[in-house]
Amino acid sequence: MPQLSDAINRISPSQTLAMTARVGALKRAGVDVIGLSAGEPDFDTPDFVKEAAIDAIRAGQTKYTDVDGTVALKQAIADKFLRDNDLTYGLDQISVNSGGKHTLFNAFVATVQAGDEVIIPAPYWVSYPDIVQFAGGTPVFLVAGANQLYKILPEQLEAAITPRTKWVLLNSPSNPTGAAYSADELRGLGDVLLRHPHVMVLTDDMYEHIWYADKPFATIAQVCPGLYDRTLTVNGASKAYAMTGWRIGYAGGPAWLIKAMAKLQSQSTSNPSSISQAAVLGALTGDQSFLKERNAAFRRRRDLVVAGLNAAPGLHCPTPEGAFYVYPDATGCIGKRTPDGKIIENDSDLIDYFLDHAQVAAVPGVAFGVSPAFRVSYATSEAILTEACRRIRAACEALS
Repeated sequence: MPQLSDAINRISPSQTLAMTARVGALKRAGVDVIGLSAGEPDFDTPDFVKEAAIDAIRAGQTKYTDVDGTVALKQAIADKFLRDNDLTYGLDQISVNSGGKHTLFNAFVATVQAGDEVIIPAPYWVSYPDIVQFAGGTPVFLVAGANQLYKILPEQLEAAITPRTKWVLLNSPSNPTGAAYSADELRGLGDVLLRHPHVMVLTDDMYEHIWYADKPFATIAQVCPGLYDRTLTVNGASKAYAMTGWRIGYAGGPAWLIKAMAKLQSQSTSNPSSISQAAVLGALTGDQSFLKERNAAFRRRRDLVVAGLNAAPGLHCPTPEGAFYVYPDATGCIGKRTPDGKIIENDSDLIDYFLDHAQVAAVPGVAFGVSPAFRVSYATSEAILTEACRRIRAACEALS
């Protein structure tokens, strides 16, 4: 049998995508299952964004573009960073990629070598450690549980940094928890990083516009200008503009890093889809008022789900300040017995029980590095969420 590479053997398939596929198979088999595992807005891409794509097709914008983005889109991204984040970037500091995951991949593969460490707060998005490991680096996890509202503290960060630390990865609002760092909390982490000039900072701001906190969104290069030259600020169109399938992510950062990422991209994917780039150009330069309405809908869903899950015995669900996820602590369910006599030994068992007994699909906390817990995506209708919470509560009440 042909031998697989060491690099491919260092990674695992995405557990979130695996659960989504499992839900799809059950639905095709006629099972009345509620899927709360997919990190995808249920809203459609706005019509004005679709029209921008259609106009681009009709105008013949179907050829190769510059490898890491058109000049027009890079300018729109630079304008967005200045408008929303008070960050000034030249066009040589902007990278456009085939989704946010691709942006992260380019950054880490271009910079991480064997022996390098990347600090990743946990719970973490499932792809972070695998991308680091593919690049040959070592993930270093900083665990922040529900008692810390899933946010790391400056003293944790200080203790984790070593001479081998290459990057610190921040994600706010967070997938999977919805936890969001305030400007003051980011300054606390930034003060630590300023003492360690060899450490780069990657901040994944993909959920920037899905935000519920009273104070405005902040990103670390904005509140800690001393970190500007070593921060890669990552964002994209997938979540705020409901464009997951269009596959456009982007970043602003130091020109030397952006150049290296473009070099890698030139020998891998080449340019992102020209039509998708035109659509995102339309998204970033068009009317942004719809974001407020959608954000209000997500907030209502958050409140519904937090209340519903906290009513279930054995679950404790902190209230997130952004994104469209909750991450309930399931400690109170571990060790209990199902109606079929099976002991719930871990959160994977609990999620299997929810799927089999209540026909509700979520993702176990083991996928995100902090257990026992699970992730629920509330990017679906209030009616479906109400029924899902009812089923989960009944399933929890049936444990003994």
